[in-house]
Amino acid sequence: MTAIDIDHLRSWVGRERMCEQLLAVYPAEALSATLDRQGAPLPGDALPPTWQWLYFNDHVRQSELGLDGHGKTGAFLPPVPLPRRMWAAGEFSCLHPLRLGAAAVRHSRVASVELKRGSTGELVFVTLEHQLRQDLQLCLVEKQHLVYRAMPNGSSPLPPGEPAPFAADHQQAFQPDPVLLFRYSALTFNGHRIHYDRDYSTAQEHYPALVVHGPLLATLLAEQVALRQPEARITRFKFRAVRPVFDNDRLQLCSRREGNSMELWILNQQGFVTMTANASLEIPL
Repeated sequence: MTAIDIDHLRSWVGRERMCEQLLAVYPAEALSATLDRQGAPLPGDALPPTWQWLYFNDHVRQSELGLDGHGKTGAFLPPVPLPRRMWAAGEFSCLHPLRLGAAAVRHSRVASVELKRGSTGELVFVTLEHQLRQDLQLCLVEKQHLVYRAMPNGSSPLPPGEPAPFAADHQQAFQPDPVLLFRYSALTFNGHRIHYDRDYSTAQEHYPALVVHGPLLATLLAEQVALRQPEARITRFKFRAVRPVFDNDRLQLCSRREGNSMELWILNQQGFVTMTANASLEIPL
């Protein structure tokens, strides 16, 4: 395995990038249909929380993709020599609504690069910070936590299962499927083959099935807030992936309101937690 020069990787800390993009209505319309929402968003509507991930995605040339379908690192992201990567956790604060049909600017920065050693070997954690503005007004501040690790030589056991942290006020059954994963990959321009290429996912990365996107799971949890508290506005959202989710899993989307916050989590068919989240709410009087 290639040695990890963490000092070299840390030289990426502080690297910045600025992007401007129209928050076009079409991606939001398409995600609304994918999530089976009633009605379609219109120009001027507020972009729902987590839907910012439809925008500002890298349009990497086909010739510059790696075997896994990801764009190669080394430009904005540090060139971590570990091939397996995942978006492990994230958080954001919604200061003002982002409006569909208007341009937005995203200022991104590499905040930290850390090397750790776990039970499966060396891990590199990269934290990105984003600020999104419309009309010079700061609307959303976000952190994304990425983790990189070595490719396993064969099937490896999943992390130990954790039970539900609370008794749920509401539960909704949910069954992912390959079409959902394909549509979400297309909408977010995510070429990672573990989400749509079953042969690659099982034979090359040694997963038991197709892997459900972490951001998609976080979006499903944020949608529980919209369903259970439609009058509330999410002011802060934080999520953490606990255990991989696959397209043949049978899920329960769970929520519990506690004052002006909502605890959210996903259970698989074994009753194990796969993702947790917390939403801070602004609720009209």
